[in-house]
Amino acid sequence: MRSAYVEIPEGWTRLGARGLGPFVTREVFGRPDGTRVTWESRWHRKHPERVATGSTWWAPRALAWWIGVLFAVGSICFALGSFPPYATAVGTNPDDLTYFIGSIFFTTASFLVYYETSCAPSALGAARRPGLRSLFRVQHHRIDWWAAIIQFAGTLWFNRTTLSALLVGLGAPASHHPVWRPDALGSVCFLVSSWLSWAEECHGPFAWRPSHLSWWITLLNLAGSVAFGVSAIASYIKPNGQLVSLALTNLGTFVGAICFLVGAVLLLPERTLANPSTEPEPAQPVGAST
Repeated sequence: MRSAYVEIPEGWTRLGARGLGPFVTREVFGRPDGTRVTWESRWHRKHPERVATGSTWWAPRALAWWIGVLFAVGSICFALGSFPPYATAVGTNPDDLTYFIGSIFFTTASFLVYYETSCAPSALGAARRPGLRSLFRVQHHRIDWWAAIIQFAGTLWFNRTTLSALLVGLGAPASHHPVWRPDALGSVCFLVSSWLSWAEECHGPFAWRPSHLSWWITLLNLAGSVAFGVSAIASYIKPNGQLVSLALTNLGTFVGAICFLVGAVLLLPERTLANPSTEPEPAQPVGAST
């Protein structure tokens, strides 16, 4: 039977597991007293302390709070940059700078996601593993680790994309700063990462869980990544030097940024929500829990 990466207390048993392919994202443990505990990888990663500190909307000492805020700021920058009235009002160079600033916020938030993932505790009820050593541990058996590192790679491509556009606008030769290729690669990374995060929350390729806030967050991020992908295709430069569709480029970026913004804001209440699935329950057949 497949098992998750977490260690369980002595005397506990593994009753069943769910996930996508080789990745385990949900597992049911049996206690010696006959009760059971349900473990989910996303919750375990984001709530190692079990009790959230600070308020929902203001908790600067909480890592998850910073992730939500930084992603929200980056999303606002991309939404502004793709909004034609803003670009017309400020001009091309300030608009390109807005994109570049937004990409820096995305990269910073994505790095924190990778840190959060790498430092997730390896045992139930344990505290987060601090230290830089965790950042260099390859955890290929975890779907969230793959999602985090692929997303981080995507943000680096967006850094290059937005910087290239900015440099071209400042007079650098366009041939020395290709824009479309890193934009496409970044969009592919975002799409793959969002799909893996969605599968982690769904414990498979699909699930209908509208009562779960995390489900909405991953759905919004997946939709935003699809919109960014449409924008990347529309921004392909044809041999005549024209984009495939400037309107679709802006629309895809704007819609994607709004999806990311809403998802980022929802990360804040997700941090402080209670998770009833972690509470002990009466023992049931394994089939009923999975």
